[in-house]
Amino acid sequence: MLNMDFSQRVVIETANASWQPSPMAGVERKPLEREERESGRATSIVRYAPGAAFNTHQHPAGEEIFVLDGVFSDEHGNFGAGTYLRNPPGSQHAPFSKPGCILFVKLCHFDPRDTETVRVDTTNTAWLPGQGNLQVMPLHSFEGQHTALVKWPAGETFTPHRHFGGEEILVLSGTFIDEHGCYPPHTWLRSPHGSAHHPRVEEDTVILVKTGHLPLD
Repeated sequence: MLNMDFSQRVVIETANASWQPSPMAGVERKPLEREERESGRATSIVRYAPGAAFNTHQHPAGEEIFVLDGVFSDEHGNFGAGTYLRNPPGSQHAPFSKPGCILFVKLCHFDPRDTETVRVDTTNTAWLPGQGNLQVMPLHSFEGQHTALVKWPAGETFTPHRHFGGEEILVLSGTFIDEHGCYPPHTWLRSPHGSAHHPRVEEDTVILVKTGHLPLD
């Protein structure tokens, strides 16, 4: 198991982590959390070499993807950088990438009642006003769990707050800052239920945020 104690705060600068081979040739990954070696709950950065492909496989407990670079494809379409995907429990596909791609992938963490398929091209989706000068792009919500992009203008400070059900962040651009440290692009942070911080930025910053999905005890 890797980082499966959800009472602990975890910070990983994924740019400094080593790529590890997967069972499929041409596909590598940087594990962030993992329940079992090749099954169960997992969060990873995944890289497809040009032309790499997976055989058709099922996702009995769902799959969530954010395309960081390149083009990710399956029989349902081609998804460029900035695309957010949710494949619900029981879905299946045969993924591949002709030019290569890098993905943020979460497996086996869906509520079994959460059966919505989601496809969002965030590069062509409107931002909404958030608290203060923040802008928000909601991507998915289900019974207290929320996933969104949040755009921070340079110099913005957010109010101190606690995370009911935890918070998970992937820094997409800029540098995210709180009283615990500074987090450059592609840093992954997971903060447990009840944790608190006072975040801010000094430069324009965009983060992918998930809240309310971690155990309460």
